Amino acid sequence: MNVLLVGSGGREDAIARKIRETDTLYSVITNENPSIMGLSRGVMKYTIDSQKIVDFAQKNKIDIAFIGPDGVLETDLVDRLLENHIPVASPTQKAARIETSKEYMRNLMKKYRIRGDIENTLITNREDLEKFFRENNGEYAIKPIGLTGGKGVKVMGLQINGTAEAVAYASGILEKDGRVLLEKREIGEEFSIQAFTDGTHIAFMPVVQDYKRLYEDDLGPNTGGMGSISDQNFILPFISIDTVNEARDILKMIVDAMKMDGNPFKGIIYGQFMDTARGVKVIEVNARFADPEGINVLTLLKSNLVDIFLDIYSGTLKDNIKFINKATVLKYIVPPGYGIKPEESELTIKDGIESDNFKLYYSSVSGTMNMVKTSKSRALALIGIGNSIYEASDIVEDKLQYIKGDYYIRHDIGTEQMLKRKIKG
Repeated sequence: MNVLLVGSGGREDAIARKIRETDTLYSVITNENPSIMGLSRGVMKYTIDSQKIVDFAQKNKIDIAFIGPDGVLETDLVDRLLENHIPVASPTQKAARIETSKEYMRNLMKKYRIRGDIENTLITNREDLEKFFRENNGEYAIKPIGLTGGKGVKVMGLQINGTAEAVAYASGILEKDGRVLLEKREIGEEFSIQAFTDGTHIAFMPVVQDYKRLYEDDLGPNTGGMGSISDQNFILPFISIDTVNEARDILKMIVDAMKMDGNPFKGIIYGQFMDTARGVKVIEVNARFADPEGINVLTLLKSNLVDIFLDIYSGTLKDNIKFINKATVLKYIVPPGYGIKPEESELTIKDGIESDNFKLYYSSVSGTMNMVKTSKSRALALIGIGNSIYEASDIVEDKLQYIKGDYYIRHDIGTEQMLKRKIKG
């Protein structure tokens, strides 16, 4: 099979490696990711002109395509590929609105009475915004309607102190986008559930937890994700199986609702959930593999990824997808100042860093496999594979000796101390 992959971050490197286990890879990239370029038979630079990507796909006789990043799913690329009879295992532009429009997602949940919804209000002018905060007490998450790369949402009591700051931040979003979403703040443990779906059938992946905050002990501003963990039994030690099953049911309801709404979703869908005292709540729904959580599950995937893609496209997805029963811990190496005032740097990677229990994925970098230049975004995804989460964390820490240069990493992700604190509650 000739497989087209669009995207060139750490998540796409993980996808590319799974594709290359069985089939031939062609890639459309934004940065010159040395790993993806080395795995690909043909490469083109990403362009917003979808027809040029269609031409590239036709020239290389692509059998199935997959789109990695959310920003590309927001374009018409999937629709144009399908119009030109090129199979795609990713959602259409309309279906991707489950992620690209938080307004659409909340309205869908309300329309089909899907449990797990959060009290929310859409504001479209400054007068209503000020009135809302005059008449409502409590804390709220302030969210742009569209994509923000994990960095646009701010929560009162965390990144925002007091009503005046909340009004100011929400006003800035209103001025830019013409609308802002206010959601009642929920308290609890967040976790991610990703699933393959062909619009009717759904196959769930292991549960993963993402760490968005920049600094250790979950302090500092939100980022695209500093790391993530998964456990060998595919749930987490501080999340019950009943909670996981409730979240899975909600995600299945969302897939069913989209089909009933005449907007079927085909591809990878994932929910960001919160385990609260009032049950499972839906924080957001996304239309792709998560980053970093998708890298955890792809590293563990035993089944043939290209076969899964073909089944998604043809509507014949089976619930027999296999994963390795191991724990994983991913920690992202990021450039100095990342999340605040990032500075580009250079990193050297010694040969022999990878092993059966450790993988290194290349993200927003260019250069060679042994020497990379970072951008201002995440650089390298380091993932340990062990019999426990804290063993996998130790594996990552041990491998840092192979990487030299100026960078930042959160060392606390997946440590025994962190896990004990979470389990204790």
